[in-house]
Amino acid sequence: MSTKEKISEKLLVDEKLVSQKEIVLHNDDVNTFDHVIETLMHVCDHTPEQAEQCSLIVHYNGKCTVKTGPYKDLKPRCTLLLEAGLSAEIV
Repeated sequence: MSTKEKISEKLLVDEKLVSQKEIVLHNDDVNTFDHVIETLMHVCDHTPEQAEQCSLIVHYNGKCTVKTGPYKDLKPRCTLLLEAGLSAEIV
C-alpha cells in the first residue's frame, strides 16, 4: 500500500468520526424578510448576502440549511432562532 493510499484511508476514517448536523430553517407566513435576514446575521453569523440568499431559498423552496456543524454548537443557535419566532430544526 502506498503512502498516498494510507493518507486517503485515514482522511475517510476521520471524516466519519465528525458528526455534522444542520439547522434547517422552514418557511412561514408570519416573519418578514428583514426579520429573517437580521436574525440569520445575528444568530448564524451570516453576511448580509448569505442571509438574504437563505431567506429567498426558504421563501421559494420551503426550507433551507442555514448552518452546519457539531450539535453542541448548533443547539444554542437553533434555540435563538426559535426564540426569534422562526421555524427551525436540527437534523
